[in-house]
Amino acid sequence: MTISSVFRQPFDEQAAFFRGKLGKLIPTERWDDVRKSAHDTGFMVAGAAKADLLADLAAAVDRAVTEGVSIEAFRKDFDAIVERHGWSYRGERNWRTRTIFRTNMATSYSAGRLAQLRSSGFSYWIYKHSDSVARPRPLHVSWDGMALPADDPWWQSHYPPNGWGCQCYVVGARSERGVKRLGGRIAQPADDGAEADDGRPNGIDKGWDYMPGATATHLEMAQKTRQWPYELGKAYFVDLPPSARDALATAYRQLPSVADDARLYARAVLDGREVPQYRTLGLVTSQQAEKIKALTGVDAAGFDFALEKPAVLHIANKHGNLSGDVNPVTSAHYGHLPEVFSTPDEIIEAGTAKHNKLAVLQWRKRVGNEDLVVVMEVRPGRKMLVPETFYVKGRAR
Repeated sequence: MTISSVFRQPFDEQAAFFRGKLGKLIPTERWDDVRKSAHDTGFMVAGAAKADLLADLAAAVDRAVTEGVSIEAFRKDFDAIVERHGWSYRGERNWRTRTIFRTNMATSYSAGRLAQLRSSGFSYWIYKHSDSVARPRPLHVSWDGMALPADDPWWQSHYPPNGWGCQCYVVGARSERGVKRLGGRIAQPADDGAEADDGRPNGIDKGWDYMPGATATHLEMAQKTRQWPYELGKAYFVDLPPSARDALATAYRQLPSVADDARLYARAVLDGREVPQYRTLGLVTSQQAEKIKALTGVDAAGFDFALEKPAVLHIANKHGNLSGDVNPVTSAHYGHLPEVFSTPDEIIEAGTAKHNKLAVLQWRKRVGNEDLVVVMEVRPGRKMLVPETFYVKGRAR
């Protein structure tokens, strides 16, 4: 198992663990201001002390964990956040982004796997060392293949990751035969002594002698969603306190990678490639929900802005490059939609959709020398707003 295979394949329990942390954004000065299992229920980045900075960083990490974006995309988001807030962080940029990215990926993965191991009822857990690390830790290598009962106390301190950059993991088996089939061996718990400064077991970095996810109580939500990642994402953000939900929704739409993905989604649809049914552009904020309710009577709390394939195709036919419009809508224009939805110049009532009589609203924003106008269909059944049409108006000469 390689680091890339772990990090780029998010799964429900992994996302559930990370999303469960977002209701508690913890300001810190140092990396060790938050210790051990406190990481299960709160999000922090060392040295990030301001609430709006933390919200932006949380949104960027959330995309990486739950949507599987690359470290390159995360770095692009990180750079935009640093510039926006004027944050003077410690360490070199590539090292710092790699540490934030990999630490959150590794701990959320391990916590998600813990939920799976527990729910599957395995009798034995088997410690596995990853051969992909550049500098293997000798003790971690010595633990490779060691199989212990799932309830053995050794796991409380040795369940991986066991340090910065550690890529070890655990698999489960139901019998001794299963242990052997997975390359493991029934063994006694390793006793390698303890560090003199704080008593943690040898071979484990400071602050890492705990079991990520052991104290989390929200992982069962992952089993209740009908569609991943779309429904899971909405479910967890809706359950956050309103102030945290609004901050994260706004931060999400400010990420350059979200604009990139909106543009790429439209391009993929127009190219005839397979795409997810929906592409979220983040939740409606409380203030936006109040505006929508005032204009339509629909309680839009918990709704999100979303793209869908039929809407993109309809817009291409009506206002795309082959439509004859003087100012055709291109895939590049979709990259501005997060900005249009977060900071519109105007939102007005626009009647009802002809095909289903649902309420529609018009968002308008001047971007550069163009007016972007998006007519959004309000769908109470799916709790979303989806483009009914989208056009470019009044380009300045």
